[in-house]
Amino acid sequence: MRRDIAFDAEGVVLRGWFYVPETGNEPYPTVVMAHGFSAVKEMYLDRYAEFFAAAGLAVLVFDHRNFGASDGQPRQEIDPWAQVRDYRHAITFAQTLPEVDWERIGVWGTSYSGGHVLVVGAIDRRVRCVVSQVPLVSGWRNVQRLVRNDVIPLLRLQFDADRAARFRGEAPATVAVVAEDPATTPCALPTPDSWQWFTETGRTRAPAWRNEVTLRSVELLTEYEPWVYVDRIAPTPLLMVVAAHDVLTPTDLALEAYARALEPKKLVLLPGGHFDAYTRDFESAAGAAREWFLAHLGRG
Repeated sequence: MRRDIAFDAEGVVLRGWFYVPETGNEPYPTVVMAHGFSAVKEMYLDRYAEFFAAAGLAVLVFDHRNFGASDGQPRQEIDPWAQVRDYRHAITFAQTLPEVDWERIGVWGTSYSGGHVLVVGAIDRRVRCVVSQVPLVSGWRNVQRLVRNDVIPLLRLQFDADRAARFRGEAPATVAVVAEDPATTPCALPTPDSWQWFTETGRTRAPAWRNEVTLRSVELLTEYEPWVYVDRIAPTPLLMVVAAHDVLTPTDLALEAYARALEPKKLVLLPGGHFDAYTRDFESAAGAAREWFLAHLGRG
């Protein structure tokens, strides 16, 4: 059973869904989850939540501030630290729900939010279990992989110009999330599979998704380093689900972060690329997460 939810995140209303299992007994172990860079909950998070709920887990899904059904200004701006704090607000809200066992809460994140849950798992001891799927672990190193070295100084000039314009009271500059030809159309995620997944999924599942973020979102990405927190997650159990052929959040960076993590931990290596975790490799990715949550949170 799914119902709409809304909660206050220190002045910004975040909205999403709450799934209650149809079997088992209250209060339920609960998973808190949100999506990655610019994505909204309709982009397959319902599929994951239904899969977890069928196994006896309650699930709270929400849209990040400034995106989808949630409030927040400026629209289409991604502040990773605000999103980390909003995971924590979502946990607090979940603990007010009578169906939720507040001592059995796990977090799940994917791509950008796969990095967020590494941070949340390290700093919030209310979290009893972490699943990080195809995570971004280092914003700066990720940008170095995706952007040519000769373009990075130009990008920094754009950041500076945007900062000066905002100081003058002008609206934030924006950039496309994805582009069919990043060489001619600058974008935040310049890989062919990003263009294919976001445009197809936006068309078929999430027509409210917008192919736009503020330029400041990209600047904030370059400053964000979740890997620093990885060895602080223990003793909270950590599962990392990594795609073997990930070119968006490169496989080797994720594996390096996993090696840094302390026990208890587990690695699942999917055979495909970054976005296959939502489609072709869904059963493997979601199945591994479900079993991890059940092992460490139990059933309702």
